Amino acid sequence: MKKFIVGIFVCILSICARADEFDDVLADSNINFDDYYIETPETGDMECSLDTVSLNAGAVALPVADFDIAGIMLGQDFDEVRFIVDADGLYAERPKNSVVYSMHPDWKYNLDYECRRQKIYAPAALEKCINSLARNRGVLYASELHLVRSVTGETIDVFFTSNATDNVVWKIVYKNDTAEMEGDAEKFENQRDKKTMYWWQNVVDKYGAPNAGATRWASSDNSFDPMMTAYSGELELLDCGKHTEDSTLNVQQSQDNFAAEPYAF
Repeated sequence: MKKFIVGIFVCILSICARADEFDDVLADSNINFDDYYIETPETGDMECSLDTVSLNAGAVALPVADFDIAGIMLGQDFDEVRFIVDADGLYAERPKNSVVYSMHPDWKYNLDYECRRQKIYAPAALEKCINSLARNRGVLYASELHLVRSVTGETIDVFFTSNATDNVVWKIVYKNDTAEMEGDAEKFENQRDKKTMYWWQNVVDKYGAPNAGATRWASSDNSFDPMMTAYSGELELLDCGKHTEDSTLNVQQSQDNFAAEPYAF
C-alpha cells in the first residue's frame, strides 16, 4: 500500500515536467520519422517458454553465451554489432528498413493517453505525437538489425532489448539456402542432401556436439539461460532471460510513469 501511495505522488509531481516536455517535442518540427521504420508489437513475445531443457545423458552445460554467429554475440549493444559488421565486411545491412525501431506496447499506451489528453485524435497526428514523445523519452529504440550477404543470400536478423536494459542483443537468427530445392528431380534431391550434410558438419565443427537433444546447445536445464537451436539451414541463438527481464522492466517503468490525472479527494 505504501509503495502504491508513493507511486501516486511521484506521478503527480512529474506531470508538469512531462507537459512542458510534451510542448517542447511538438515544437520540434525537425523530427522526420520518414527516416525511422517503426513497428510496435501489439502482443507480447511468445517465443520464450517456461519448459525445462533436458540435457543429454552424460552431457555438461555449454558456454552458449560465448557463441557467436558471424562475430555477433548475445549481450553486444547495437553500436558494437554495427561496428563488427562494418569491420568484418562479410555482411551488409539490407537495402530497405535494415533497422527497425520499436517501443514496448505499454509505453505506447502511455504516450497515446498523453497525446489524446492534448486533444490530438487524427491518426497520423496521433502517431507522430506518440513517436516524438517516445524518441524524446528514450523509449524508442533500435529493436532489429537485418543483414544480408549478397554473394550467397545468407541473412542474419539481430534482435535487441530496449534502452531499459542497455539495448543489447537477445536473439540472433541466421538463415541460408540449405533447405531449398530447385525441383523434384533426383539430381536436386541429391544436391540438397549433400548441402544438408555439409551444413550440419560445419555447425558441429564450429560449436561442438549439441548437449540437449540432437539440435540444441544449452547453458543449463533452464530455458531462460542462453541457448542455441539449429534447423536445416538456420540457427537461432537467444537469451530468453534477458528478453524477459527487459519486458518486465518496461511494464514496471511504464506503470510508474503513467501520466494519470492529479486526482484530489
